[in-house]
Amino acid sequence: MYKLFFMEATVYLIPVTLGDTDHSRTLPAYNREVILSLKHFIVENVRTARRFLKKTAPSVVIDALHFSLLNEHTSPEEMAGMLAPLSEGMSVGLMSEAGCPAVADPGAAIVAIAQRKGYRVVPLTGPSSILLALMASGFNGQRFAFYGYLPVDASKRAACIKALEARMHAEGETQIFIETPYRNNKLLEDLIRACRPSTRLCVAANLTCDDESIRTRSVAEWAKKKPDLNKKPAIFLIGR
Repeated sequence: MYKLFFMEATVYLIPVTLGDTDHSRTLPAYNREVILSLKHFIVENVRTARRFLKKTAPSVVIDALHFSLLNEHTSPEEMAGMLAPLSEGMSVGLMSEAGCPAVADPGAAIVAIAQRKGYRVVPLTGPSSILLALMASGFNGQRFAFYGYLPVDASKRAACIKALEARMHAEGETQIFIETPYRNNKLLEDLIRACRPSTRLCVAANLTCDDESIRTRSVAEWAKKKPDLNKKPAIFLIGR
């Protein structure tokens, strides 16, 4: 049993497993103790959040919990209201759908409000697909940038890829980005078309899962044998 040292009302940033990975592989036991201490959660999907909480902390009484739904349609006023329990001395848990909340995630807006209001914010340890992919890529981990999603428009995407590649070659900065899983294969094709054959590309898919795949090859090598990445959560990195 772990002691929760901070008694003041706190926003806890609760990481969620990537895929259907057993929580014991990537989440410390302390996270479970924090979950059991909370009654209020801000989540992207109530159904999957309830399932995760029950799996991680089986003794939790799900029906005694209050869930606030956060997505791209949530207004700033609604977000501020989700933090109302803090003014009454009750802590709140913020969860992403997968990985770490507030990183490439709408939860960042909640954290910004909490910081402006002076509430305590505590990030808990858990898996970040961005950092896990960087660690295993063999690329520069001392200087890197995460760009999120690249433009959907074909010409803008090609220009963006070339700009990121140029920056990597000029400054040695690893460039990291993602795509909606069902468009992964298209992004890989675009990278092969836009990048130099010698540029090194890492593709990390299904991180922490049983079928995890992390491979770093030249663009020319990827062109010879393209994997099927359809509907697989993936991270793309170019580096040297």
